[in-house]
Amino acid sequence: MEASADIGVIGLAVMGQNLILNMYDHGFTVAVYNRTTSKVDAFIEGEAKDTTIIGTHSIEELIANLKRPRRVMLMIKAGPAVDATIEQLLPHLEEGDIIIDGGNSNYADSIRRTEYLESKGLLFIGTGVSGGEEGARHGPSIMPGGSPEAWPHVKDILQSIAAKVDDGTPCCDWVGENGAGHFVKMVHNGIEYGDMQLICEVYDLMKSGLGMSNAEMSETFNRWNTGKLDSYLIEITRDILAYQDENGDYVVDQILDTAGQKGTGKWTAITALDEGTPLTLIGEAVFARFLSALKEERVAASEVLQGPELSIEVDRSEFLNHLENALYAAKIISYTQGYMLMRTAAAEYEWNLNYGGIALMWREGCIIRSQFLGKIKAAFDNNPALVNLLLDDYFNEQMQLSNTALRTVVAEAAKVGVPVPALSSALAFYDGYRHGRLPANLLQAQRDYFGAHTYERVDQPRGEFFHTNWTGTGGNITASSYDA
Repeated sequence: MEASADIGVIGLAVMGQNLILNMYDHGFTVAVYNRTTSKVDAFIEGEAKDTTIIGTHSIEELIANLKRPRRVMLMIKAGPAVDATIEQLLPHLEEGDIIIDGGNSNYADSIRRTEYLESKGLLFIGTGVSGGEEGARHGPSIMPGGSPEAWPHVKDILQSIAAKVDDGTPCCDWVGENGAGHFVKMVHNGIEYGDMQLICEVYDLMKSGLGMSNAEMSETFNRWNTGKLDSYLIEITRDILAYQDENGDYVVDQILDTAGQKGTGKWTAITALDEGTPLTLIGEAVFARFLSALKEERVAASEVLQGPELSIEVDRSEFLNHLENALYAAKIISYTQGYMLMRTAAAEYEWNLNYGGIALMWREGCIIRSQFLGKIKAAFDNNPALVNLLLDDYFNEQMQLSNTALRTVVAEAAKVGVPVPALSSALAFYDGYRHGRLPANLLQAQRDYFGAHTYERVDQPRGEFFHTNWTGTGGNITASSYDA
């Protein structure tokens, strides 16, 4: 058999099928395999009918159809299934062959898999793919990382099928070594959690606080989508709020108020805790989903827990302007925190991340795609060493213009009892970050008092530690570690 396929894909769920058809549309010959081989036959006889896509019924047959170096992309469920499939592939691959994991894998797994496969003479790429089913079919955002030597062999395929910005630049470029690609995808998903929660809080203020109808809210989001909030999530919110079923009922009002998750937002929050990065907004977005799942408890609590009357007595037009600006300000904070986490991880794992390039990769094709990302790319183009987005001239100016609106919205929400955890955390982070002195001096004194954890002094160089015998009975013994 003469090997003729440019790439093999394992996994024929919707994302896998759509990526395969996308590759075919761009001139690549694809061999496909699925553990349940009947899905291979159904795909070849259905969506892939009259194409050059090659259906195979075993790992051996798949590999035999691939040109060298062999490129195999896994579009399967993250976790043990990926490791099991890798083990099935290993006996059939040769030095220099490439395995690509396109699922929602944890970056730590991609770090491990890169090391493992390189030890066997193979190359590995862990790539985030964002954009859902539509993106996979017509152009997703693709975030590859792993073995750098593999990139030249897959670059043409991945960049060809990726979404493009207006000048034709693909929303796909090399991110970095080992787990960098899946790390950036994880942060993307964390920011997605934050964006969605912020929009939901604004929706709640409109609906519960201002008493707006679905049609009025849809029109408001439509107007916002023509300005600085122009984005995919604002666009679909507009459409969701306007959507009616065959009976003329708004579907959004028929949906139970419990939100699910696949875990990537939680991974982002956990990683932030591990890295010591204050990812407060995304953390609150994750916790808000957990709280929503307590439906029965919340219904029972609503009968006994009291709060203020839920009605915002303000000029509606003026308050809607505040909401627009508050949402933009909080969005800035969300992305600021996401970029802080990427910078911290890059230092720990020695990744040379292109922060402006990451914004470009998110500019089209992915769920958080928005006009806003062009501003982030410009910020890092102007200053590649930018430590924090808030220190960029544009974002600094926008926060000066918008933080008053954010304060107004959070204050009104508190007054009438509408929960806005993400908006509130955005404001708290902004105020915390802009203060040169925080009350942590008292906190560290407390730690030293009960645990002899020591402290640094304002009149001494950083890195020198002191202990006070606060009670006169504690002596001069101190704890063996100090974590600021």
